Amino acid sequence: MKPTIQLNNWIVEKRRYLHKHPELSHLENKTKEYITNHLHDLGIDTYSITGKDVVGVIKGNHPGKSVAIRSDMDALPIEEETGLDFASVNKGVMHACGHDGHMSILLGIAKFLVTKKSSIHGTIHLLFQHAEEEVPGGAVEIVAANGLKGIEAIFGYHLWQPLETGFIGIRQGSVMAGADRFTIQIFGKGGHGSMPEDTIDSTLVISHIITQLHTIVSRSVKAIDQAVISIGQLNSGTSYNVIPDSAYASGTVRYFNRDTSSLIEKRIEEIVTGVCHSFGATYELNYIHGDPPVINDKKLTAFIKKTATSLFGEEKVIEIDPILGSEDFAYYSHEIPASFTFIGVGKEGNSFGHHHPKFDIDETMLPIGVELFTTGVLNFLKGGSNVEN
Repeated sequence: MKPTIQLNNWIVEKRRYLHKHPELSHLENKTKEYITNHLHDLGIDTYSITGKDVVGVIKGNHPGKSVAIRSDMDALPIEEETGLDFASVNKGVMHACGHDGHMSILLGIAKFLVTKKSSIHGTIHLLFQHAEEEVPGGAVEIVAANGLKGIEAIFGYHLWQPLETGFIGIRQGSVMAGADRFTIQIFGKGGHGSMPEDTIDSTLVISHIITQLHTIVSRSVKAIDQAVISIGQLNSGTSYNVIPDSAYASGTVRYFNRDTSSLIEKRIEEIVTGVCHSFGATYELNYIHGDPPVINDKKLTAFIKKTATSLFGEEKVIEIDPILGSEDFAYYSHEIPASFTFIGVGKEGNSFGHHHPKFDIDETMLPIGVELFTTGVLNFLKGGSNVEN
């Protein structure tokens, strides 16, 4: 079921339009309108779960299961530097993660499948989700609105720059990390840099805290449980000779096991409390639980792997390592069987990664995504999910 040259060109055209007109999370109004109009032009009925998303529905001529295929729609607050002919016209907003490609793939799937109703056993929901880049984002809102009711499985994908173009990345179980964040505000007693004995040095306090936070993974988390703690922001003081009253730090926690997240939260509280007590400082600590890990259903993912291997050859389908980046597709994977696949778009000569102002994708992989998921979903609905794991 390889897409035609005409369909390939159509997909690329859609990707370039969407790339040129990006919108930020929760503000994808024109994007939603553009997608809705194209779905209606194809004769596909639509509905919205939250008012921010759009879902196209293709009912087959045969009874069967209901499944969903998901794409995200939002862009990032980044000023584009690619120099592309179709670069963003919206200042300070860019599709720097591949969501423009994700949408064009799903539109291509829609255009392909709408002509194949006689081959469809069941119903396919084409879910264009808002706000993947924000926390809280679109997926948690869709789940909270009972948007998965009646859907028995969901497929997702990511155009992935770290993976060489032409390759498909698969992994069963935990494939992307959960992502939490925390903020620490230290309150000490400021004073002149020449008289530190009269102060409670908030900069010194937060320095001790940061040093000890980096012992949590190596000394509190089990060695077999992967986790990362990183400090991304540190602010203290405004003058070289003044010891400041307060200091601030924020960071991220990545993990694959929710028990690990709880352990790290507890240890951060203990360390901040202990250090502040030893110096006589006070603090405010906020720990925010973000998206949980993406858990790929074993059976569903084995089926996608088998499909990809049959289409592109065993040498093009690889098992990838767990990824410490996060994805709000995770919320779906904790509700129903789900599988999230990586489509390699790493182009030779372009090493700029996701969220970089010069990020770009290899458009030759867009029809590969269409072929993989049209074939896979059609076969899945026919009962082809009964594969060996």
